[in-house]
Amino acid sequence: MSDSPPRPTDAELEILTVLWSRGPVTVREVHEVISARRPAQYTTVLKLMQIMAEKGLVKRNEEQRAHVYAAARPREVTQRQLAGDLLHRAFNGSPSRMMLGALSARKTSREELAEIRRMLDEYEKEGK
Repeated sequence: MSDSPPRPTDAELEILTVLWSRGPVTVREVHEVISARRPAQYTTVLKLMQIMAEKGLVKRNEEQRAHVYAAARPREVTQRQLAGDLLHRAFNGSPSRMMLGALSARKTSREELAEIRRMLDEYEKEGK
C-alpha cells in the first residue's frame, strides 16, 4: 500500500464518514446508518467496503466472526488530500481562489468568517 491512497469516491466518503463518527464497526452497522438516510443494499455496502480495504482506505479486522472495519486514516488527512486535489484540479493551485470559491458558494455567517480569520491567524503564527 502506498503512502497516499486513491481519492475516495462519494460512496466511499459516505462510508468513511460513518467510520470516523462511530469508530470501528461491522458492515451491518454501516449499512444501518446509511439505509436510515437512503435506500441501500447490504451487499452493495459490503462490496464497497471490501474494495475500500483493497485500496487501503479502510482496515479490516478479521479476528471476530463479523469483520470489523475502521478508517485507515484520520478524517483530517483525507480532507487535506481532497482539498489539495481540488486546489490543483479546479483552482490552478491558488488557495485564495479556492477560498473565494468556497465562500461564494453559499452564504457565510459572521461567526464562520471570524473562525476562518482565527484559523488563518493561527496558521500564520505556526509558520506553515
